[in-house]
Amino acid sequence: MKPYCLELSGPWACFTRPEMKVERVSYDVMTPSAARACFEAILWKPAIRWHVRRIEVLRPIRWINLRRNEVASVVSTRNVETAMRTGKGDLGLYIEDDRQQRAGLFLRDVAYRVHAELEFLAERDPQANATKYQEMFERRARRGQCVNQPYLGCREFAAAFRLVEDPTAEPPPLAETRDLGFMLHDLDFSTAADPQPRFFRAQLENGVVSVPAWGSAEVRA
Repeated sequence: MKPYCLELSGPWACFTRPEMKVERVSYDVMTPSAARACFEAILWKPAIRWHVRRIEVLRPIRWINLRRNEVASVVSTRNVETAMRTGKGDLGLYIEDDRQQRAGLFLRDVAYRVHAELEFLAERDPQANATKYQEMFERRARRGQCVNQPYLGCREFAAAFRLVEDPTAEPPPLAETRDLGFMLHDLDFSTAADPQPRFFRAQLENGVVSVPAWGSAEVRA
């Protein structure tokens, strides 16, 4: 597996704690699943898998309270299935009739350096090799290209990104140490119909969160 490093930044971020979905409250630091999604926004193929190893916090952890307009409901699965079966049906949502204003505790003015490894799954693309996907990612990241815009927890919080060619030449992360408590690592999709969250005990040590391997004893339900 080849390591890569991205610098991600933006004016706003919200890495929502799963126990606080109605009134959104962010984790103090970017989660591994959010970091993985940023790499996948630049390159995702069935034959590769991203493993986040390390998250460096580059700016002080600062908060802001905001209220946002959100839609209170979603289109029901039954209505979608009926429309697919009959070829007709009302699948629209009328925002004016279903709007809710919700408060949220978000992060502001954030920047991270995220280290991840690209794993090539040869059985999913026998005709290719790891170099093909490595070069594809490097080319896109250097040019600022992406499949969809990377974001910082919520899609409306777009992230600027930069490929860090030499992490050792970059300035050090934030000089801060704190216990972040249990943090979402990622979702377990072994049962596709019912993915389950997995957590780990996160520690910020001199501005760095070390992410345990997915199969390690530190990652638990």
